[in-house]
This record gives sequence, structure tokens and C-alpha cells, in this order.
Amino acid sequence: MADPKGFLKVGREVAERRPVEERVQDWNEVYPGGMGRALLPIITEQAGRCMDCGIPFCHQGCPLGNIIPEWNDLVWRDDWEGAIDRLHATNNFPEFTGRLCPAPCETACVLGINQDPVTIKNVEVSIIDKAWESGFVRPQPPEWLSGRTVAVIGSGPAGLAAAQQLTRAGHTVAVYERADKVGGLLRYGIPEFKMEKKHLDRRIEQMKREGTVFRAGVDVGGEDLTGDSLRERYDAVVLAMGSTEARDLPVPGRELGGIHQAMEFLPQANRVALGEEVEGQIRADGKHVVIIGGGDTGADCLGTSTRQGAASITQLEIMPEPPTDRPEGQPWPTYPMTFKVSSAHEEAGERVYAVSTQEFLGDDDGNVRALRLVDVVFEGGRLTEIEGTEREIPAELVLFAMGFVGPEKPGLVEQLGVDLDPRGNVQRDGSYMSSLPGVFVAGDAGRGQSLIVWAIAEGRAAAAAVDTFLTGSTTLPAPIPPTARPLVV
Repeated sequence: MADPKGFLKVGREVAERRPVEERVQDWNEVYPGGMGRALLPIITEQAGRCMDCGIPFCHQGCPLGNIIPEWNDLVWRDDWEGAIDRLHATNNFPEFTGRLCPAPCETACVLGINQDPVTIKNVEVSIIDKAWESGFVRPQPPEWLSGRTVAVIGSGPAGLAAAQQLTRAGHTVAVYERADKVGGLLRYGIPEFKMEKKHLDRRIEQMKREGTVFRAGVDVGGEDLTGDSLRERYDAVVLAMGSTEARDLPVPGRELGGIHQAMEFLPQANRVALGEEVEGQIRADGKHVVIIGGGDTGADCLGTSTRQGAASITQLEIMPEPPTDRPEGQPWPTYPMTFKVSSAHEEAGERVYAVSTQEFLGDDDGNVRALRLVDVVFEGGRLTEIEGTEREIPAELVLFAMGFVGPEKPGLVEQLGVDLDPRGNVQRDGSYMSSLPGVFVAGDAGRGQSLIVWAIAEGRAAAAAVDTFLTGSTTLPAPIPPTARPLVV
């Protein structure tokens, strides 16, 4: 173990972010010099808080099966190369999860029963950032080629994980992405201030050197490549196109101008932040912005609107404000719904809980000018409006950040004719195969909207299933079955 008394001597500590007045003027990560570098002065002692608990429940919290106590110990001993070897053994992309995952491993940490848990996520990102700087991350091309070909549709975390595993197993893998650059939501859905795209680009470059082929700007299921042609061309197909059908809010006034889905707004802002020009960009400059949805995507819209110079920003959530401490009904080691303050929330904006949108109100030009709200209460398993609480708030730009309801059906899904489950996701069996032989499904397209760590775990597991399908056996790890779910009450 690390320091046997570390958790008794040292409290939880996280890196300080750049001052708000400084960081809202640019699109760089909110930590000085990047998250990993900002953590280096404190991370050895933080890793030493890992308490050799005997049964590490952090493993239960993480679907990847990360061997967390081992790399905590190696960091404490200043063995950074050993630490990245143990981390990469279970996680293809710790620079993504270390920045973007909400860390269910930490809420399952045994120390968290009666103290603040170990900063597992911070140790993780410190390891991988140190590894990149030290040259410990190298391409791992296969020793031999199988002669089998695999198409991966979608270049988000699930698709990238599946592609890297299958390439290293010796298969010839092509990753298709309909956007002009690969990365899926990692590139155009995640703001630069949360993860600078250099972290994505260097991982893509590693995969290219290993032999993975990337084909961006190809609309599979459209005119570029049909579903039938895809199956004829490849020995196996992995559908990893995510859950991209956004949840809508069909209330009066929905047709007004200035009301957009978050994934219309964020990709444009990301492109501009990276130096591209976007004609007709949706912008928040000088406007009263209302964000409907209190999750991470809503916080991304908040931070982006702040940097664009919004006059005011209000983030609405239909559920009551969560408590700051773990609720009694969500005991350790489950993932609790608690009040969280992201970097974007530190910068600007007001959060309003337990409200529902009744109507969008427009001006004479057909654009939204205000939003009518009503307070709601959650009783008997349903939300009820409270009479007499109706009110209006100014809204010149409304952004929906209410999540997604499944993969897009027109195009590839309909062309292939794969079966869907009752929730509208692509149905798969215990080996991640769809109703079509040789067509597999990984990530949100089959699971539904979930966390990045689950997407990577599914990509790795699906790759093992594909390898078995193509060769009859596999040595690739399969961390979870498709039926695995987070531990909840």
C-alpha cells in the first residue's frame, strides 16, 4: 500500500483553478498549465490517502475495473511509468475520463464512508499527463495481422476504445465519422475549457501509428456509404454512433426563433474557439440566456455563454435542489445525487430548481423574449404544478440541455433493420451483437445516454466479442456485459 497512515494525516485537497476573471477571457482549461500539471505539487500525498482497505469498492464504482489502489501506491512511490502501465491496462483513454468522468469510483471509495474520499480522478489525470510529457505513451502496433476487417461507426469514446483494442488484436480497422474531424462529442460537444483538444489529437495520432484508419466526413447510412455496402465491405461492424436524438420540450412557443438544442450551440462554439469560422453562429453575446437542464451539458452551455458575453444566464432544473451531503436513501457505495459546483457555476449564472416551463413568449419578430415558469413539487412519484407561482423571466436565447433519447433512426439504423429495445436503443445480445450477425453495438447507441467511463468499458468489451466472432477466441479483456448497470438504490 501507499502511506499506511496517509488518510489519517492528510485531508482531501484539489488543485486550485485559475481566477475566474482570468479564465473567462479565454477557452483554455481552467487549471493553470493544465489539470495534470496543476495537481503535481499535491498529488503524491493525495495518492497516499489510499488506505489499503482490503476490499476496494472503488473497483465496484468503476465499470472499467481500474486497479486503483495499485496505481495510487505507484504514484506515492514516484514510479510514474509503472503507474501508467497499470492505468492503461484497464483504460485506453485516462486523459478523457480524468477530465470528464464524474468519478463514481470516488463515491464508492471505502474512505468515503466517514471521510472525504481519495481524489482518484485527480491521481488518474496526473498519471496520464505525466506519462505523455515523459514519453511513456507509445504506439502499440500489432505483431501480426489477422486479415479480417472491421468498421467502427462513430468516433466517440466507445468507438475509439473498440477500434484501438481491435487494431492491437491484429484486425484492420476503419473508424467512420460523419463530422469533418474525428472525436465525436469529445471534439465538438465538450468545451475547450473542460478538455483541450490537444489531448484528443495526440491520442488519435497514436491510434493512427498503430494502424487504425480514420475516415472523417463520411455519412454512413447516407449517400456516402449505405448499410448494405458496409456489411459487404467488412467482416464485422461496430455501431458506436451514440445517443444523439435530443429530448425536446413541446410547449407553446417552441417554434419561436432563438430556441436551440445544446448540441446545435456547443459544436459551433467549439469550432470558433479552435479558430474556425462558423456562418450564422448561435451566440449569447449581450443576451438573456436560459438553459433548461441542470446536468453537465447545461454547465457546458453556461461556461460557453459566459465566455461569449451573455447579459445574464439562468439554468433551470425541474427536480428539487439536491443536498450537499449524501442522502440517507442513497447510501455508500452508490452514486449519490448531491449538489455540485462545476467550474462554470463558479463563473456566472443563477440556478433555479423545482420549476417547469409552461410557455415561450415571443416578440413581434417571431423571436423568443421571455419564458413562463411555474414551481413544481415532487409528490407521489409525479411532479405537480403549484398554483400561484407562475412568473416570467427574460429569455433571448434558450438552450435545451435535457439529455438524449436514443440513436437517430433515419439512415443507418433503418437501413440495417436492426431490432430496437423498448427504449429505442439498438438491441444486442450478451455478446454485444445486434439482431444482425456480425453487427455489434457499443456505448450509448445500445445502453442509452450514459457516462464516458461506461462508453469506454463497453467499447473494450465489444471489441473482445468482435475478436471472438472473427477468430473463435480472444485475449482481449471484457470488463462488463451489456446488461451491467451502475449500483443504485
